Order: sequence, then C-alpha cells, then structure tokens
Amino acid sequence: MRVLVGIVALSLAVFAGAVRPAAQEGHPLKGSWIGTWGPAKSHSNDMVLILNWDGKSISGTLNPGVDDVAIKNATLNPEGWVFRFEADVKEKAGTTLNYVVEGKIENLAFPNRTVSGTWKNQRESGKFKIGRQ
Repeated sequence: MRVLVGIVALSLAVFAGAVRPAAQEGHPLKGSWIGTWGPAKSHSNDMVLILNWDGKSISGTLNPGVDDVAIKNATLNPEGWVFRFEADVKEKAGTTLNYVVEGKIENLAFPNRTVSGTWKNQRESGKFKIGRQ
C-alpha cells in the first residue's frame, strides 16, 4: 500500500510540475520588445526596448547596453491603445536628437502582441514595429 501511495504522490508531483499555470502578465507594455525602425523599407535598424510599469508610470530603456537610452514621457492611452514615448539620443558628433515614438498596440489579448507606428526626430521620420518577446 505504501508503494502505491508513493507512486500516486510522485505521479501527481510530476503532473503538477508539467502543467503550466496561466501567467499573470500585468501591464500590456511590460517586458522585452524587439523590432525594427527606419526611414525606409529598404533601410531599417534593429531596436530593443525594455519596459516596466511601477503601478503609476511606464519607464524603460531603448537599446540596452553601452549606448543605452532612457525613455521619457511614456504614456499609454487605453482608448485605441496608443503608446507614446520620447528618447534623447546623443550622436557621436555631440549633438542630441529628440525622438518621439508613437504606435498602436495590436493583438492586445495575446502574449505575442506588437506595437506599430511612427517615429520622428529633428531630421527625419519613419515607421517602426516591435514585438513582445
């Protein structure tokens, strides 16, 4: 009888470990996002965005690493799910460009949601698209 109880207990433990509970995702923008942005379809740059939600505001980092840039003035409008943020990017020449990025969250109900929209700075503008990782 003890052996049977042990086998049942072990089976339940293995089964419980194999079943993955539904994740609580929290804020729709929280997490890592990867995508591209550029002035034209023929030329685009890779983009990584790490976003966080502290219960009051959205913060994050654009292209984390040596030349990372903190995002600022980030907002999410639930009417239309429009995400907007700014980032001041320092160029090698010593000038700073202010990027304004705005896009709409698509596939909001799914973990693999995306944000598509436009960006602009003092010199140029273009399209961008990022996806949740």
